[in-house]
Amino acid sequence: MTTTLAYIKEWQQALQNEIVHLKRYGSSKYKVTSGRILATDGEFTYYFDTASPIRIPVGTIVNLEWGIFKQDGRVLSAEGRGIIIALKKFIGDLISEANLYHDPWELLEQLIQRFDEIKTNKQKRVRIKKLMEPDIPAKHPADKIKSSVHEVMLRSKYNPVTFIWGPPGTGKTYTLARVAANKFLNKKHVLILSHSNQAVDVILSELTSFVKKKDRFHEGDILRYGSNISESLISPEAITTNRLIEKVSPVLAKNINNLNEERSKLKSDLARSFSQRDSHQLMELEAKFAGMLEKIRKQELQFVKDAYIVGTTLAKAASDPAIYEKEFDIVILDEASMAYAPQAAFAATLGSRVIICGDFKQLPPIASSRDPLVTKWLKEDIFHKSGIVEFVNKGKLHPHLFLLKEQRRMHPDISSFTNEYIYHSLVGDHESVYKNRNMIVDLPPFPHRAAILLDTSYMGAYGMTEKASNSRINIWQALLSFQLIHEANTGGARSIGYVTPYRAQAALMEILLDDIYEKERLSADIIAATVHRFQGSERDVMIFDTVDSEPIERPGILLTGSESERLINVAITRTRGKFIHVSNSSFIRRHVFRGKILRQFIEHQENKLQNVTKNEIGSWIQNQYSRLHWIHAKKLGLVFQDIDRARSSLVISLPSHTKLSDIWIKKLIKKENRIKFTIISSEDWEKLQPDLRIEMNLSFPFVMIDQRLLWLGFPLEGTTAVQPPYIAARLDSERICEYLLGQIKEE
Repeated sequence: MTTTLAYIKEWQQALQNEIVHLKRYGSSKYKVTSGRILATDGEFTYYFDTASPIRIPVGTIVNLEWGIFKQDGRVLSAEGRGIIIALKKFIGDLISEANLYHDPWELLEQLIQRFDEIKTNKQKRVRIKKLMEPDIPAKHPADKIKSSVHEVMLRSKYNPVTFIWGPPGTGKTYTLARVAANKFLNKKHVLILSHSNQAVDVILSELTSFVKKKDRFHEGDILRYGSNISESLISPEAITTNRLIEKVSPVLAKNINNLNEERSKLKSDLARSFSQRDSHQLMELEAKFAGMLEKIRKQELQFVKDAYIVGTTLAKAASDPAIYEKEFDIVILDEASMAYAPQAAFAATLGSRVIICGDFKQLPPIASSRDPLVTKWLKEDIFHKSGIVEFVNKGKLHPHLFLLKEQRRMHPDISSFTNEYIYHSLVGDHESVYKNRNMIVDLPPFPHRAAILLDTSYMGAYGMTEKASNSRINIWQALLSFQLIHEANTGGARSIGYVTPYRAQAALMEILLDDIYEKERLSADIIAATVHRFQGSERDVMIFDTVDSEPIERPGILLTGSESERLINVAITRTRGKFIHVSNSSFIRRHVFRGKILRQFIEHQENKLQNVTKNEIGSWIQNQYSRLHWIHAKKLGLVFQDIDRARSSLVISLPSHTKLSDIWIKKLIKKENRIKFTIISSEDWEKLQPDLRIEMNLSFPFVMIDQRLLWLGFPLEGTTAVQPPYIAARLDSERICEYLLGQIKEE
């Protein structure tokens, strides 16, 4: 048996080893541009533009790298597409482009400090021991159980540790909210924790509604503590610190809102046109803002002290003494499968009872180092480390594990794969899902079908690796997925998710939506993100883009590695009514073994006749979008018309095997002389008389006009891995053109 102090020693060492790795190598890299100096008093403050919003907390230490120079800085503000950083040294008045590195190792350092304190606290050490080595048998009276919720109430009353296995859609939020409400109604102090803000918000929203129906809601009893609170928590009831401050200190709340509006306006002005006057004014506002935050902090501490139920994140709990110095009657940890085992242990020390809830068949916690202790403690969840999963693997449920076994989220055509291949028939469908998802199923695209495999085989070789991040992208599958989003939105769906394993592809889709679909997103809930960011959420329609395709030699580790089953499980089970899998099945068959979950999924969908081939593209595209147009690649009229109308530039990619037809050669030679003509190719193409040739061999051809119009699939002679019918796409997007050219410049 391992002693608690031995556990703590290994955890602290694992956390320290991960910190060392993050400091040495880093893993989050962002490109920032147009850096301008704002102030030089003590520190050198710079404002940078970003291609998309960067989510980095204020006060975080970051590393800025430009050319051969590196320097640490501190984030003063990160809002919208701009970030303000304080540096110790002057780096110039204007920085055209730099890379920003960020890894939140400060949170790991704080967890190490908490364990130093726990070492000297016997009560907290005993709680850790009971979590890591749960007593057998369980002590709750099984003969008194009336329902699933009642069983959890009894388990958590009589046992110091209760594990809940909650597969997707099985009522985890419903169960936890009612258990927490029961404790609250009995005057117990409850702490609700999760790895993510969203999970905390969802539980507190459900909990608040339930307590209100019981006519027991009083402002201040339930508190959502922390920032990054989702819109799902906006309700008439004041449970967030911001809403409570509006109630008890309306003048302070109004002043800070006015100040925020001024800051946002100034930042927007600076992004459009930099001026010294605006920069000085912004720094003054930031100083005032910091002063007001101090007043708000005092109010928040009192809120925490007075509340019966507090909901916050694990990171906040480990870093804020208002949480970790308070004693709770029960701690509820949701999404425990995404938390480090030491984080779960820390959570257990905060109360006399703990409920650990999650799904060990979903994504595990993420750590970067390959150190053995990091792998042992930071890359697997508490269900594995406490022996719970060992029982399940032997075909039994641990005495302290409660399984929620009936899913009510997905249409059965979607859940059939996960029920059989992931949960091995331990989970079934509630009868309601056979009917209550039909309204979504009946909507386009693919009306009356709940699960679809949109097969991109033989549409071209569009697989690429993003240069800055080494993450993968596929611009063709991104455009097809956008068309699916547009069809779903036009058809009436208002809750649409686009999910992919790769961060770069998710960012590419976000750029596309932000640039050409901004207006439509105002009236629809459309989100593009990685699988990791989608865990814990759900959508009516989900589009899962696996990205990998020719000329990439093998699928990425995310889709075929040891954790691929969990990743694919999460991608599928976010869906309520319509799941569309965008994937190159021929590529998967050639490069993925039959025993791998991705191959099994492809074959399952084909066996269920869920696949849609490129031959059917004309039947499911019913709404050509004004800025994305699909045509047959042998029809040259529109692309030639765009070339004739070019005003400033023409860029064409000609892969090395390209043998241009006479009609293309004539068109390119006869273009207007005032147009700057650039060819991207490993061959010289002197006969086309380019103004510039970039020696690079892309795997796919394209035509770009005025850095705004992008034609994919042209010239057809440059395509590979294609079969009839030949398809081309015309996209009107300056930002996507800028992004694609950026990849070429990086190369």
